[in-house]
Amino acid sequence: MTETNSLSVAEQRDRFRTWLRREVGNEPIRIVETHVSFLGMSADRVWKLKKAVRFPFIDLSTPGLRRLNAEREVALNRRFAPDVYLRVVPLDVDGMTVDVVVEMRRMPDDRRLAVVASHGGADDCVDRIAEALALIHRDAPSSPEIDRTGSSEYLAELWERNLTEMRPYATSVLDADHLAQIASGARQYIAGRGPLFAQRISLGRIRDGHGDLLADDVFCLDDGPRFLDCLEFDDQLRYGDVLGDVAFLAMDLERLGHPDLAGRLLDRYRQATGDSWPPSLADFYVAYRAIVRSKIACLGTTVDDTAAASAASEMARRLLGLAAAHLARGRVRLVLVGGPPATGKTTLARELARRTGWAVVHSDEVRKALAGLEPRTSAADELDSGLYSPAWNGRTYDAVLDTARALLGRGESVILDASWSDAARRDDAARLATSTASSLTSFVLTVPAELADARARSRASAHTDASDVSDTLSESLRSRFTAWPGAIEVDAAQSLNVLALRVLEELQHAG
Repeated sequence: MTETNSLSVAEQRDRFRTWLRREVGNEPIRIVETHVSFLGMSADRVWKLKKAVRFPFIDLSTPGLRRLNAEREVALNRRFAPDVYLRVVPLDVDGMTVDVVVEMRRMPDDRRLAVVASHGGADDCVDRIAEALALIHRDAPSSPEIDRTGSSEYLAELWERNLTEMRPYATSVLDADHLAQIASGARQYIAGRGPLFAQRISLGRIRDGHGDLLADDVFCLDDGPRFLDCLEFDDQLRYGDVLGDVAFLAMDLERLGHPDLAGRLLDRYRQATGDSWPPSLADFYVAYRAIVRSKIACLGTTVDDTAAASAASEMARRLLGLAAAHLARGRVRLVLVGGPPATGKTTLARELARRTGWAVVHSDEVRKALAGLEPRTSAADELDSGLYSPAWNGRTYDAVLDTARALLGRGESVILDASWSDAARRDDAARLATSTASSLTSFVLTVPAELADARARSRASAHTDASDVSDTLSESLRSRFTAWPGAIEVDAAQSLNVLALRVLEELQHAG
């Protein structure tokens, strides 16, 4: 095959048209142009010719490189759609092979997931997609080299590479402050989640996947879904967490205005695989996929077509916003709920956990567990005695923070229910938040003294939770509570619903 770098894209397109007319005859052919390919489409076939182009992410400038790329495309995509990718065909001119073309079976346009979703009733298709991907990922290649792409170090490099490529567009297309905010959020998540990424590797979740799952390239056929156009030009971009692979399609469904289908896809995939992950990890990978597509949209802003460039700019900004929203939602938080006895800390912490799905750790329960007692077994004693001696208090707070450290490292936001009356223990919690790159927000609950004492009496007689503080101890402990600079003070005498809404609003503002 003749090697040449001098062929223009326009000349290549004309040669492709001539070849198609000769090969297909009088059958109508529609030519579609993408960033790196020309597609010739008949009623039942698609022929793809790679453009003679070179970009930072792919080099197709010579016939030899285009042949290698075409052969890899067919081989790799047969994992996802074996009956669609048929063969590599020589493109001959005057009896000489000058290029190659990928021949594919054409999929019906009205069965694209993007089209099916726009008409409603895509639930069954999404379920079958999740099940099919679960099987493909189960049998997908894995290796130590592939595992490396799931590490925090590699993910940090991946994000930085994409962010660096996007910065030239930070003034002309994207908002520079918005991009910087996203960069900070991604770095924070990665920095504190080493244990989570290591766990995903140990569980065998890092595989050679598809790498570019988009709703326009997934087809809902009667005999099951077909997945087209996996990434063939860079193995490293296909490697990664299987959740990240599925998150690409979830991101695209959300971009198209179907967040319900995106959530359904992730839920069904979880069920089909038996896998488990913290919600923050799904948000992290959706955000990453949105960044990748935003970067590609930025590249589209350089075309001569003004309307196309404007549309690409709008898409780049929308995708950047999508990434920001998921990074914000996936931010790992450490929330301290503190205050004097009987102010409603445990009740509020449980309600917050119910509404957010975050983990909650109750110091009273931890204290009893350390002593080998059931939560509601009384260990009441005099002030600073028994399980409430300074030594036991220290042991309890250490255990609470150790539990939180493990959860935060695995991507779980945590609510810690304790009095936090000691400034030294608050400092310990602040250091924990820093070391796990987690966002710390502290709340101190207050109620009138008479209400707190009444609650303590009622609780002691009912034995409804693990607290052993009586009304006689309540006043003494209340007097020891030191000032808590930086904590958000909330009136806990209001209804639980109002209180929870207030705290959730504060958390949203806290970022």
